[in-house]
This record gives sequence, structure tokens and C-alpha cells, in this order.
Amino acid sequence: MPVQRVREYVKQFDLNLEPIEFTEKTSTVEEAAKVLGVEPGQIAKSILFRAKEHFGLFVTAGDVKVNLKRVKALLEGKPKMATPEEVEEVTGFRVGGVCPFAMRREVPIYLDESMQRFDVVYTAAGSASSALPITFSQLCEVTGGSVVNVLTEE
Repeated sequence: MPVQRVREYVKQFDLNLEPIEFTEKTSTVEEAAKVLGVEPGQIAKSILFRAKEHFGLFVTAGDVKVNLKRVKALLEGKPKMATPEEVEEVTGFRVGGVCPFAMRREVPIYLDESMQRFDVVYTAAGSASSALPITFSQLCEVTGGSVVNVLTEE
């Protein structure tokens, strides 16, 4: 069970980190924000990009758009969103439930600094009806990700 894998993984960092499971679907930013009663920006969306044979997982606040030029620079190639099959193969999670850690394969993880404005963000916890409340500093520690700015400039 993917949620159990996430639960066991986070315990090595903080015993108080605990995924929440819902009866409602929370696979989109809007659905998750509504179920959790938070603003969309607090939902940490995880997007897997591929450039040639290289993958990178980008985690951003739910209310921002990713600048593909910045993704291209970080992945050193023209990025494409991974297919649902690639997402599941690389992460071990289905689209809508991608957790940015406890993944099947090790890939670079890029954490957008836009999430720092919130005390707590909510990542998917392995299923389309789960979430993990986590601080940005905990997210950095648990993922080992690099903090970057990948936002589209206004």
C-alpha cells in the first residue's frame, strides 16, 4: 500500500508526521484544498518532468505555474511532462497521489520556494485520497530536495 509506504518513510524523520486519508478524492489542487479547508496554494503539487532519459520531480505551491525554461535549465534538456505510466514507474505512485518521497526510483527533487510562505503545506501521501501536512523545512529534510525558483515570471 503506497500510503503505508509513505507512513513508514516519514517516521524515520519525525514520529509526529502522519498521512491523513479521506473518503473524498483529493487528486487535484482544488479537490484537496476543499476537503482540507485550506487555500489552494497550500497544496503541494508534484509534477514529474522528463528531458531525454532524465527525470526530475518538481514540487510547487498549488496556485503557481511552472516556468518550463527554468525546468529546462535544471534538467539540461527540453522538458516534457512524464506520462501517467512513467509517473507510476518512476515514483511508485499514480497521478493524483504522487508523494515527493518514498519513491520507487531516486530522481532529483526540486522544491519551489513559493511554498515557504505557508506554515504548513499538504503533499499527496501515496493515493488520490490522502495528504500529509508538513512544514517546508520538514519537506526539505524528508525529500533531500533542492530549493529553487521555478515560477513563471509575471
